[in-house]
Amino acid sequence: MAQGSSEAREALGSVTRGTFLLLVATLGWVTFNFVARVLVVRELSTTEWGEFYYAISFTGLLAALGNLGIPQAVARSIPFVREDSERRGIIRAGFLLLVPASLVVGVFLVLTSSPFGRLFGGSMFGFALELFSVAVASSIIASGIAAVFQGFEDVRANAYFIQILNPVLFIAFLLGFGAARGLLTFRTAVFAYVLSNVAMLLGLVAYYFYRIPRALPRGPAAHGVGSRLRAFALPLFAVSLLSYVANTGDTLFLGYFHPLAVGEYGVSIALSRLLLVGIGSLGYILLPVMVRFARSGDSDGAALTYGTATKWMVLASLPPFLVFFFLPGLSLRFVYGSGYGVTVEPLRILCVGALFATLVGPATSAQVSYGETHALLYNTLIAAVVNVLLAIWLIPPYGQTGAAIAWAVATALVPFLSATQLALGHSVHAFQRHYLVPLLLTSIPLGLAYALLPQSLPLLVLPVLVAGVAVVFLLAVLLSGSIDRGDRVLLGELERLLGRKLPGVRWLYGHFGNRRATR
Repeated sequence: MAQGSSEAREALGSVTRGTFLLLVATLGWVTFNFVARVLVVRELSTTEWGEFYYAISFTGLLAALGNLGIPQAVARSIPFVREDSERRGIIRAGFLLLVPASLVVGVFLVLTSSPFGRLFGGSMFGFALELFSVAVASSIIASGIAAVFQGFEDVRANAYFIQILNPVLFIAFLLGFGAARGLLTFRTAVFAYVLSNVAMLLGLVAYYFYRIPRALPRGPAAHGVGSRLRAFALPLFAVSLLSYVANTGDTLFLGYFHPLAVGEYGVSIALSRLLLVGIGSLGYILLPVMVRFARSGDSDGAALTYGTATKWMVLASLPPFLVFFFLPGLSLRFVYGSGYGVTVEPLRILCVGALFATLVGPATSAQVSYGETHALLYNTLIAAVVNVLLAIWLIPPYGQTGAAIAWAVATALVPFLSATQLALGHSVHAFQRHYLVPLLLTSIPLGLAYALLPQSLPLLVLPVLVAGVAVVFLLAVLLSGSIDRGDRVLLGELERLLGRKLPGVRWLYGHFGNRRATR
C-alpha cells in the first residue's frame, strides 16, 4: 500500500507540474488567439470571416486524417514499454508514418482546393484551402513531435511552441501585414496563418533535436515495434477522425445550409470551447501518467489522481460557464465588440454541452491510458453519428440553434460514455464527496443569483463575476471540509513550483482539511 501511495504521490506531482504549465500556456494561447481573432474579425467583413473560419474547420478534417492516430499512440506507448531501445523504435516508427502522411494530405488539399471551393464556398474558400495545405502538413508533424515529449511526461514542447509561439507568430504576421492600420485582407490573413504554422514547426524541430537526447540517450532502436504501434494507432485514427466529425460536423453542415451564419456561430463556439481548456490540459498530461496505474493495476492510485485533479479543473470551467450562460449577450460583446451578441441562444446551448464534458473529467485520455481504444472508438462513433443526424435534422429549420444542439449533445456524449465505462471497469471516477459538495454549493446559489442580474451591466463587471465564482468555489471546498489526501500532494508540488512555502494555505489545510479528509 505504501508503494501505491508513493506511486500516486509521484503521479499527482507530475500531473500538477504538467497541468500547471499547460494551464499557464493555455491561458496565453487563449489570450493571444483572442487578440488574433479580434484582429481578423474586425478587419475582415462578416462574409470573409465566415470563409476564413470555415476553411480552418474544414482543413481540421484532413489534419485528423493525416495524423493516423499516431500522436496518441506514441504518447501512450513510450511510458508503457520498459526499454529505451523500444522507445527509440516507437519514435522512429511514428515519424516514418507521420511525415509521408503529412505530405500526402498537403498535396491532396492543393489538388482538391478548387473543386472544394466551388462546392462549399467560393473563390476565397478555395484559395484558403490551397494555402492551408502547408499549415495542415506542419500541424501534423508538430503534433507528432509534441507527442514524443508527452510520452516522457514533458509538456513543454506543446506549451511553448504549439500553445504560445504559434498564436504569437500569427499576431506578429497579422500586424506585419497591416492589421492595426486597416490594411489586412483575406489573402494576407491566410498568409499570416500559414507562416505562423511553418515557423512554429521549424522551432519545434530545433527544440526536438536539442532536448530529446536528454530524455532518451542515443542507441539502437528495437525492431518490430512498428506493427504494434500501427495496431494500437488504428482505432485511435478512427477516434481522431470521428472526434473531428463530432466536434465540427455541425459547423460544416451549417456552412452548407446557412453559409452566412458560420461567422457568427464561430464566435459562440470559440467562447464555449474555453470551458474545455482546463480539462484538455489535464487530459494531455494525465494520459502518460495514468499508464503507470494501468500497468500496475493500482485502481486506488488511479482514482485518487483522477478525482483530485478533476476537482480543481472546475476552477477553469465553472466560472466562465455561469457568466456565459446567464449573460451571453454581454459576454459576446465583451470579447468581440458591439457587432456581436444579438443571437445568444447558441452560446447558452454550447456552454451546457462543454460544461458537462468537463465535469466528468478527462475520461477519454484515461481510456487511452488503459488501452481501451476500441471502447473509445465506439463511443466516438456514437457521438459522430448523433452529431450528423442532429445537424441534418435541426440545422435547416433552426440554423445556429440547431447546430449548437448537435455540438452540445455530441461533445457531452463521448466523455459521459467513457466515464461510465471507467467507473464500471476500474472504479475510476470523479464523483466523490470532496468534488460534488463544493460543486453544488457553488453552482446552485450563484446560478440563481446570476439569473437575476440585468443584461445591461457594464462590460468590465464580467471579469469580476468570473473571479467571484472561483472564490466561492474555494470557500466551499474549505468550509465543507472537501479536501482529500491528494490535495496535500498537490500543495507540496505547488510549493515546489513556486519555490517557497505557502504557510497561509497550509494553515487553511490544517484547520479545514483534517476534519474530513476523504479519498
